[in-house]
Amino acid sequence: MAKLKKIGFVGTGIMGSAMAGHLMDAGYEVSVYNRTKSKAQALIDRGARWCETAGECAKNQDVIITIVGYPKDVEQVYLSEGGIIDSAKIGAYLVDMTTSSPIVAEKIYAAAKAKNLHAVDAPVTGGDTGAKNATLTIFVGGEEDSFNALKPIFEVLGKNIVHEGSAGAGQKTKISNQIALAGALAGACEAFAYAKSAGLDIEKVYAAISKGSASSIQMSDIVSRGLLDDNFNPGFMIKHLAKDLAIGNETVTTYGQALPILALVLHELRNMEKTGHGAEGTQSLLKYYGVTD
Repeated sequence: MAKLKKIGFVGTGIMGSAMAGHLMDAGYEVSVYNRTKSKAQALIDRGARWCETAGECAKNQDVIITIVGYPKDVEQVYLSEGGIIDSAKIGAYLVDMTTSSPIVAEKIYAAAKAKNLHAVDAPVTGGDTGAKNATLTIFVGGEEDSFNALKPIFEVLGKNIVHEGSAGAGQKTKISNQIALAGALAGACEAFAYAKSAGLDIEKVYAAISKGSASSIQMSDIVSRGLLDDNFNPGFMIKHLAKDLAIGNETVTTYGQALPILALVLHELRNMEKTGHGAEGTQSLLKYYGVTD
């Protein structure tokens, strides 16, 4: 198998810019496209080739990676006229690393296969820190041969890389991850809401409970960023977690399940969006519970 050298990268936001930079550092030839060019400027200054459209970014590439906003954005860049599937060369690998709908992932896989392209869904978790440090967890859905061909690229971006199954399986696993994350996030916020209302010193409570079975990455994040540093800048935005949980909420009935914690946390996040906090980090859920202003 010929080595995959040329990568088109679509979506250079908080996550994508760091990820594309790691690929450049690893010696790949990277072309970039983003709806807002300024968000790609640092990569362009380092030598990435700028493209005017996602379709242009896909032309003559061995691999096209996307990490965009919402499922509708994924569909648009892949399936629209002149988009990625229309523009990619035969045999190219298409890698959607957006957290998106498994239904969309299956649709892209089928459309790609019809044109002799190899599509996988490979959403990630680890936030801005994982992207910057190349320690992301990557959940991959698609054919095993495609996974094996792409694994050297994934290894540039992450540390825990798992082939979850057929097309859509990566997205389904990521939604499972987000449901678990949401419960831990809301639970930690409730714990400190209780501590505050009970008149306790929150830092002392954290020092006590963060060393035992109640500890979690979510607890550490909301305390270090939201409580100690008064920092609500996004590592992962409220609106993006809401989007992820909405995908789970929309698909869960298909699998014959009712998930009340998912529905509750989604409701809380939607309320945060309505009050203007959607672009803040998920640690801002502390505000919903009145732990901080």
